[in-house]
Amino acid sequence: MTEPVLSLTQHIPALLVLVPLLASAIIPFSPARLRRAGGTVALLANAAALALASALAVETFRLGRVTYNFGGWAPPWGIEYAVDPLAAIMLLLVAFVSFAAAVYSRAAAGAEIAHEKLPYYHSAGLLLVSGLSGMIITGDVFNLYVFLEIASLAGYALIAAGRRRDALVASFNYLILGTIAATFILLGIGYLYMASGTLNIADLRERLPHIYHTKTVLTAFAFLMVGFSIKTALFPLHIWLPDAYTYAPSPASALLAAAGTKVGVYAMLRVTYTVFRPEFNASVVPMKTILLVLSSAAIIYGAVMAIAQKDIKRMLAWSSVSQIGYIVLGAAIASQYSLTGSLLHMINHALMKAALFMCAGLMLISTGAEKISDLRGAAARMPLTMAAFTAAAVSMTGIPPTLGFMSKWHIALGAVEAGLWAVVPVVLAGSLLTGIYFWKVIEPAYFAAPPEGHIPSGRGQAPDTPAPFWAAAPAAALAGLGVLLGLAAWTPAAGAARAAGELLLK
Repeated sequence: MTEPVLSLTQHIPALLVLVPLLASAIIPFSPARLRRAGGTVALLANAAALALASALAVETFRLGRVTYNFGGWAPPWGIEYAVDPLAAIMLLLVAFVSFAAAVYSRAAAGAEIAHEKLPYYHSAGLLLVSGLSGMIITGDVFNLYVFLEIASLAGYALIAAGRRRDALVASFNYLILGTIAATFILLGIGYLYMASGTLNIADLRERLPHIYHTKTVLTAFAFLMVGFSIKTALFPLHIWLPDAYTYAPSPASALLAAAGTKVGVYAMLRVTYTVFRPEFNASVVPMKTILLVLSSAAIIYGAVMAIAQKDIKRMLAWSSVSQIGYIVLGAAIASQYSLTGSLLHMINHALMKAALFMCAGLMLISTGAEKISDLRGAAARMPLTMAAFTAAAVSMTGIPPTLGFMSKWHIALGAVEAGLWAVVPVVLAGSLLTGIYFWKVIEPAYFAAPPEGHIPSGRGQAPDTPAPFWAAAPAAALAGLGVLLGLAAWTPAAGAARAAGELLLK
């Protein structure tokens, strides 16, 4: 009988974690000349990870499931990596966004990060990629926690790499809340083991239905949900996110917003639907109602706060609070359409928010602009950057034919399918508010002239310094991909998301 592993490249699952991890260790402990080339090493390692993730995705959709047992020990005794279509999509998403961020960082990171910190920044970025890949691919809940902590430690370092003292404060605040979240998650895992005697996800899925109503299992579920809600910045446990994304260097903000919180949502989905199964949430705990209320509040509150901001990156940070609400809303509705929409929106938000933070960094480099008021006439000075920003904003708003429209359309259809008509106005209102806060940036950039003698408020290079093309190219490519995937969303994109959603509902 053929094992469901890759025949010639059977170690790809392990290499996806190992390659960025080794590259992360090489950069800071290398001779000075190689440390100075840390951006190139990070770029090559991310390119290798993208190639590995692509090959693994092809095989996963061909076979349905790919597994890797360390040392030949079968689970539950051995450590297992397991990849299904949902995991394959997430691995590919993380690898692609990380590669784009590496291209951007190599060209632009020096403008926001002190030269002596650059090798450690690139090392932390690779460590984040390794941790996120491990979270996606692991087959047991304890290793999920271990990789979560690896990714979190890297995230703290990335935020602290900013030049301003505010970056250290934001990183420390995230560290405190991240530690609280990790404690909740570890306690939840401990209670699961106490109740079931196993840490393997497949084993837990089989054993837990017999003990759903025990206090130990209910306590474990509560701890896990609180912990992952903090990690994903779900309202009202989002308080670490606005400062973290605002004061982190733009390349770090792009990577964390695109990949970090998305994998946190993925972990929450895995626990909610794979470990505990849909029937647990439907009949044992009122989790659906709780998540519907919190995600709806996140959509509106995050968007209103984004409208109120004057700082570009802070506006994008509050936008993330709102958009995470959409992802959780689709998952909470728990219909075929809504889960497809949730996964599509996860992809859309990862690509578009990475592009938007890259554009914000380029605005700082080229014009010194941090405030929205500094962007008057910016489109004439940096047309490619503003075109990428506008395309990404259109997709985030949900205007046809972008991927953002397709994701929100599926979420709304899922709400109608489930009889939750009250959710539809929330989806529409969130889109309207999203359009308002992005128009606050687009309108002055395209339709206003810069005032004479105006000195930008930011800390960039000399005003009107052209941004390097290779810094703007990743943002433009990511924004363009949002439109292309929207046009193809009824074919490969939605098909893959639909297949992944079906797995969660089984």
